[in-house]
Amino acid sequence: ADITTTELADELVGGIFSAGAGRLEAAGTAGIPQVVSVGALDMVNFGPPETVPGKFKERLFYQHNPTTTLMRTTAAENRELGRILAEKLNHSAAPTVVVFPRGGVSLLDMKDGAFEGTQERQALYEGMKQHLRADIAMIEMEEDINHTAVADIIAGQLLSLLELTRKG
Repeated sequence: ADITTTELADELVGGIFSAGAGRLEAAGTAGIPQVVSVGALDMVNFGPPETVPGKFKERLFYQHNPTTTLMRTTAAENRELGRILAEKLNHSAAPTVVVFPRGGVSLLDMKDGAFEGTQERQALYEGMKQHLRADIAMIEMEEDINHTAVADIIAGQLLSLLELTRKG
């Protein structure tokens, strides 16, 4: 299971925690079943506030701790992140399931949270839905990504995929 895919936002926007262009490709290429979600795609990671590039000065920020400054992703960035995530998963040679928590993709992107973003989440969803291969299931949940119901669905889906693969 790959639940927190925030490195995709850093790769797209220019944050400091990019995992490189190959993020989210290894399991699918290797034929490993996967359950994927959109954890923390509401944020781009930077160091202390003074390290944030000036071009972002008008954006929404959250000071996570003295060495980590988080920047809210925009609706346009989220739509592109949805496309990127979908296209990476489309190359999977194994069963793949996406779990999309409509209630929020992080602790900050929840009702009354610092990064609450219904429009941004909708753009992420639309970007994925528009580009995701038809045989890749997307399970939509009303809860946020940290809710136990979401965890239960993710775990259950992963166990089902592994059982299916073991029998196959």
